[in-house]
Amino acid sequence: MLRPLALAGAAVALLLTGCSLNPASEHPVPTGALPTAEPSPTATTPPVPEVPIQGTANTPARAAVPPVRVTVPDAGIDIAIEPVGVLGNGEMELPADTSIAGWYEYGPDPASATGATILAAHVDSLVYGLGPFSRLRDLAAGAPVGVTTADGAVHRYSIESITRVAKEEIALDTVFDRTGPAHLVLMTCGGQFDYETGHYLDNILARAVPVAG
Repeated sequence: MLRPLALAGAAVALLLTGCSLNPASEHPVPTGALPTAEPSPTATTPPVPEVPIQGTANTPARAAVPPVRVTVPDAGIDIAIEPVGVLGNGEMELPADTSIAGWYEYGPDPASATGATILAAHVDSLVYGLGPFSRLRDLAAGAPVGVTTADGAVHRYSIESITRVAKEEIALDTVFDRTGPAHLVLMTCGGQFDYETGHYLDNILARAVPVAG
């Protein structure tokens, strides 16, 4: 895994570009009717989007407070979270186990006053099976989300939107926001499965906003 100081000023690939352990490790998941960007009619292998890493994981003076567990009762999600960084090939590191989410440690944490806390997990795996984040697509607006941090605090959110976006069209400045209002993004793969590349063509993005209490 590349470390943040080695990546200062560089660009790295977005997580979930592949979203697989190997070409045979994922199984297509029905997507249903979700808001989605129009796919490019000529694209066969989506280009790799890039996410800038800015110096260290968290630029504020305070130390980051890592999230350790995420619960989404309406989707039956109650799983552990591990800090993750960037792999040598430029993709965001993700836990191999589909029942564990990764927190993008080079971005905001739930206690940050601004920006997006990113939690992501593989949608499925030949080894670990269908993951809990495969159910993100079925959530409705208003569904509650809880994120527990290492200090024992529980940060509460409400689902604002669920969207499916083609990977080559994802707006990274929006997803990996560092300066806008504090919010949570839950991510996994979805859409059509490309058997030739072994990857899903889309990302499922569940955006949630903080709620009091």
